[in-house]
Amino acid sequence: MQKSEALINEEFVCDAPNDQKKKEPIAGNFKYMLIGIIFGIVFTKAEIISWFRIQEMFRLQSFFMYGVIGTAVVVGMTSVFLIKKFNIKTISGEKIVFHDKVFNKGQIYGGLIFGLGWAMTGACPGPLFAQIGNGFIVVTITLASAIAGTWTYGYFKDKLPS
Repeated sequence: MQKSEALINEEFVCDAPNDQKKKEPIAGNFKYMLIGIIFGIVFTKAEIISWFRIQEMFRLQSFFMYGVIGTAVVVGMTSVFLIKKFNIKTISGEKIVFHDKVFNKGQIYGGLIFGLGWAMTGACPGPLFAQIGNGFIVVTITLASAIAGTWTYGYFKDKLPS
């Protein structure tokens, strides 16, 4: 059996599965596109996508980005707490399930590589598309590198030490 056939027959298990049972129509994706556009506008206006702001953060010259990231962490923690405490369901009425994560040392190495790339390019996955949308075409190289890195990890994942 060829490698491509083996991949098609192999069942993939996602580390962060989507337990949603109800299928959304393709047109339903427009709401996500709209939210993405709004996020891009907010990121641009707040200068979160600014290479200079990101460099200030990594050089410890400004608290701005740490405040943004810290606020996002607090909002995320509060949201998860409220979802669990009040058993909040999705818009379609489905239960929201949180899966436990398993720690391995590869997360440390991956985090270091991610941080190094972030510091060098001034872009992480969220603002990457907003930077491209704002006309910073050179960031497409960063996008291509991120895709290549993700593909490479996926290809070698089973061969890496845990």
